Amino acid sequence: METHHLVVDRSGERLDVLIARVLPGLSRARAQRLIGLGLVSLDGRPAKAGARLKLNQVVEVNLPPPEPSGLEPEAMDLEVVYEDEHLLVINKPPGLVVHPAPGHPSGTLVNALLARCPDLKGVGGVQRPGIVHRLDKDTSGLLIVAKDDPTHRSLSRALKRREVSKTYLALVLGLPKWREKEVRAAIGRHPVQRKKMAVRPEGREAVSRFRLKEGLKGPLSLLEVDLLTGRTHQIRVHAAYLGHPLAGDPLYGSRSREARLSGPARGLVTAAGRQLLHAWRLEFEHPLKGLRLSLTAEPPADLAGLVEALRLES
Repeated sequence: METHHLVVDRSGERLDVLIARVLPGLSRARAQRLIGLGLVSLDGRPAKAGARLKLNQVVEVNLPPPEPSGLEPEAMDLEVVYEDEHLLVINKPPGLVVHPAPGHPSGTLVNALLARCPDLKGVGGVQRPGIVHRLDKDTSGLLIVAKDDPTHRSLSRALKRREVSKTYLALVLGLPKWREKEVRAAIGRHPVQRKKMAVRPEGREAVSRFRLKEGLKGPLSLLEVDLLTGRTHQIRVHAAYLGHPLAGDPLYGSRSREARLSGPARGLVTAAGRQLLHAWRLEFEHPLKGLRLSLTAEPPADLAGLVEALRLES
């Protein structure tokens, strides 16, 4: 059993919110489960998840050892961009699911990681061992994996504090009239289509910075996007909000606009069969070695080939 003692630093905050905020890698839902199991005390006494806290109260959180996950190792070829005894960074190909979920019980990145790093089980959680952040199935690019709990906690904390710099390449419909654009638009669950996110005034803060990298025949544009927060589908939602949805995006794209692309562009986007988004660059401080890592991964063949083909025709 791993025990953490937390001192309340925000009066009026809920107990479950404090635990999820202070303990990296611990979701609010898991905090609520721990409270329900009697593994959390407030000033030495049991408390409810919704209890409102007072300054300097002491919260004790007992984390039980991880239960067997049932996940099976599966050997796969992974493109490793950086690796040491504490972490690794991979270049995830499009089409690879990060962790098991309904409809994807196996064949995921987690299964491949367990085959490569058998000691990964339980790091940061039973069902998502080692995973610090995630990418959508059809988004390619750089992904950080922690090999031990201290590294996982440190990296999760760095992400929450916006100390990890993430830049993406995005192929979007149309030619923006701007060279740079910052979007500050909160994101929440779509009010009707529950599989989608949307710009919502009551949503969580979301900030993205877009830069026009190159205009292409189509018309299409290649953008660089700095992700300053990490909301679900953030770039996809913000790009659509700007009026330039990602090419090939099945949720937030525009089939009617894709149908009006020039023949070569339309064919290449259709052949890719995915939203053309790539996690291109990562910069962060190594949590234990103190060195600054700056890593890049070239985009996969579908995106790189499309850009090259349309650049030659421009």
